[in-house]
Amino acid sequence: MEQRSSGLQRLVGEVAKFGAVGGAGVLVNLGVFNLVRHVSDLPVVRASIIATVVAIVFNYVGFRYWTYRDRDRSGRTKELTLFLFFSAIGLVIENGVLFLATYGLHWDTPLESNVFKFLGIGIATLFRFWSYRTWVFRALPAKEAESILAAESRRTPAGPEPKTQRVP
Repeated sequence: MEQRSSGLQRLVGEVAKFGAVGGAGVLVNLGVFNLVRHVSDLPVVRASIIATVVAIVFNYVGFRYWTYRDRDRSGRTKELTLFLFFSAIGLVIENGVLFLATYGLHWDTPLESNVFKFLGIGIATLFRFWSYRTWVFRALPAKEAESILAAESRRTPAGPEPKTQRVP
């Protein structure tokens, strides 16, 4: 007899997967941010926006194909549009914190920029988690989600799904 996961266990698993993808996205974001600042003369916030956009693309792939792979897959255009919309709001939150620190408080050393970039990422992440799970990667009914995960676990990693023969 198989025990069903409680809602809290599913949420913890979702938060862990979201955190893993998001953590890798933070590394991408900070890495690109520091690379752009090192190799160009772009202002801090512009460099940060470039880094955030790169991280958004990275995160979409991770969220769609790992964290939320069991979620509704119909309407990819709508999903991507909503993802980009909420990501843009997160971009404004994240870079608004950096903008305030840099131009409002004049804290603009490389260390201070990284601290406030990281702080902005953290605040924006709370918004993104809520918006992505609520609006972008909509939950399927439990039975549909279980059947999708079961079908994926039966696939062989070495090749495509076996073809079925039609009986006349």
